[in-house]
Amino acid sequence: MLNNVIVINSLIEELISNSDFAEAAKQLLKDQKKSWKQLHEGYKSLKEIKIKTFQFDGFRMKLQFNPGRYISTSAEVDEKSINDRKCFLCPTNLPEKQKGILCEDEYLILGNPFPIFPEHFTIPNTNHVPQQIKSNFTLMLKLAKDLSKHYVILYNGPKCGASAPDHFHFQAGSKNFMPIDDDFHQLKKEHGEILFENDRITIAAVDDGLRRMISFESIDTEKLVTAFNNFYEIYSSISCNNGEPMMNIISAYEEEFGWRVIVFLRDKHRSSHYFAKGDNKILLSAASVDLGGVCITPLEKDFDKMTKEKLTEILTEVSLNKNSFELIKQKFDKAILRLKI
Repeated sequence: MLNNVIVINSLIEELISNSDFAEAAKQLLKDQKKSWKQLHEGYKSLKEIKIKTFQFDGFRMKLQFNPGRYISTSAEVDEKSINDRKCFLCPTNLPEKQKGILCEDEYLILGNPFPIFPEHFTIPNTNHVPQQIKSNFTLMLKLAKDLSKHYVILYNGPKCGASAPDHFHFQAGSKNFMPIDDDFHQLKKEHGEILFENDRITIAAVDDGLRRMISFESIDTEKLVTAFNNFYEIYSSISCNNGEPMMNIISAYEEEFGWRVIVFLRDKHRSSHYFAKGDNKILLSAASVDLGGVCITPLEKDFDKMTKEKLTEILTEVSLNKNSFELIKQKFDKAILRLKI
């Protein structure tokens, strides 16, 4: 069945043979727009989006009215709803016209038919395995490097933004589309605290009043994995969740500087505004793209009534509380002394 999903295209095959996965993905999307009507219509709908920008202290947040994202934003992700539906990321359930590129032996690069980015991909495992980052963090770094010519890699935790929490997947999207791509160093300077730094890795904690995040910057895969695993254990130790602690991740790679991994820490999947009644209801379900600075509202009425103050309320409510954030910083600061990084 997997063979029916893998794209047959000599140019793409040549690009893959040269390990140019970024250009191969770009070509895949170009081909799929011609051969798959749903994807074509999805990208056509991007011409109808509306955007407004809110300025904060040293950073920007954009609001995007994107009606094509209604299904994802309103997805039911409780256990019963998941068990009652077919998994839309399993190869056997993909639309007949959807084709992909096989990478790392068991992952598919697929065009996302409900795009946010100018070029947007989903990268699911070919097997039906749960959404868990710890054992897949190294893979995330490799994908970020392999696709770095054009794209960044995103991860949404199973309880905070993944529309298929039962099937492991990443997303990839156009570089420099999210404000945080450009704003991060200013954010770190004005709202951050360096937890550890040497000539191989920099680890920082950032609290900008809306989001709380831990960042890792390094040219060394081994150092990144060691630091992330240690952070993961600390975060798990204070988390109230069974299973993976709530997080969203954006990973980017530059040849000169190496990797930058930003981990957004969460308390909730959705804010009280999402569940409110009447005019108080705002359909915004924050995930990695939203926390990266492009907040998605699939309903125009929500786009129109959104204010800087309401957006602050929503993101503050779903982000990790200040006390827990401070505790992570303290524990991490002590643990760093024992790590050989």
